[in-house]
Order: sequence, then structure tokens, then C-alpha cells
Amino acid sequence: MSSALNITFLGHSAFKITTPEGCVILIDPFLSQNPSTPEDLKKQNKADYILLTHGHEDHVGDTLEIAAQTGATVVSTVELSGLLKSDGLEASQAAEFNKGGTLKFSEFSVTLTNANHSSSFGGRYAGEAGGLVLRFTDGSCIYHAGDTNIMPDFSLYADLYAPDIVMLPIGDHYTMGPVEAAMAAAMIKTKKVIPMHYGTFPVLTGSPETFKTEVDKRTGGASEVVILQPGESV
Repeated sequence: MSSALNITFLGHSAFKITTPEGCVILIDPFLSQNPSTPEDLKKQNKADYILLTHGHEDHVGDTLEIAAQTGATVVSTVELSGLLKSDGLEASQAAEFNKGGTLKFSEFSVTLTNANHSSSFGGRYAGEAGGLVLRFTDGSCIYHAGDTNIMPDFSLYADLYAPDIVMLPIGDHYTMGPVEAAMAAAMIKTKKVIPMHYGTFPVLTGSPETFKTEVDKRTGGASEVVILQPGESV
């Protein structure tokens, strides 16, 4: 058992978080079809919770397969949860909420925030996209912004949640690019920021190096950019 949170980047927007208690949380587990996910991580044999920011296939990914294999609780919006259940997710494994709502589990709590993006699953409306604020028993807080554009809400989240670590999309085209994301990081005032949702496909051209340069410039080094290669942990 570790005394600290372990965060592993699985590629694209997918992360594996292991709590000090040994609880395994997967966020947006787009793995088996993800060209950036290392081969030895494409299958996840242990998961206690799967958290979804929205319904697009590059975020839901392998949720149904992992949930069936592990018995994990799947946390998502009401609309997306209904679609997943219609596609085979056991009702007992579904935990539903909506923006502003918080679900409390023994190892952590998760709050659904706003995100400026769309959401569908298999061509069906899946509610609205969101971000996830996770708070743990050791007092630490992680904010996964999901797919989003820059928005004034980030300043509110700095005051409301004061996250220690933030994951921000930087790829451009479907989300904000490096410059907007750097401005978002400055608004959130986080200690560490991890870029995500870039480089998976050719259209996602946002550069983590450009993002780091912009964050350093806008925060004066107050926010550390942690660039993780898929498979690396912090």
C-alpha cells in the first residue's frame, strides 16, 4: 500500500489513479483502440471505479468491457448512464449525477463540473460534457477538465476547489489549444498541471512544449507543467 496517490497517464485523456488505500480509479478509459496507449496497459484487470467526463467514444472507450470484467462502479451523467445500461451495464454498477453534484465514496468524492463541449454516445444524445473534481482522504484534490474550451468557470474552480493537480486538454481542433489551455491553467492557479488530449491523432496538433512555455510565462513558474508520456506516473 502506498502512502501517496499514484497517477498514471494512459494516453489521450485516460488516467489511472491509485489511492493510498489501494483503490483503482480509471478516468475516460479509451485504451484498446487508443494508438498512444502502451500495449501492456490496453487491458486493465483491476478497477474499482470508472469515471466518465462525457459520451464520446474516445472517452467512454472500454468502459463496458472493463466494468463487466472487474465489477467497477461507473460514474457518469444520468443520460450517459442510461445509454450504457441499455448497452449492457448492470444497473447496480451505475452511479449517476449531474453538474454541481457530488458523489461520496469511502476512498474519495467526485464532483461534476462544467465543460464547454458536446456529448453523444453511439450517435445518441448523452447529456452534457463535464469535468471531474476528485477529493481524497489525504486532503489532496485533482481536477480532470474533460474536453473543453476556455471558460470563466476556471476562476471559480480555483476558489471552490483549489486543486493540487489539474489535467487540461491542449490538442486544439476539438478542444482548446496550448495557448488557451495555458490561460486556463493561470486562472485555476494549480500547483501542477498535466497536458492531455494531444498527439493521439494527427488532427490534435497542440504541443506540450508550447503549453509549458505559455504556462511558465503566464504563471511565472507558480504552476509546474508535468509532461507525462503514456505509461508514465506521478
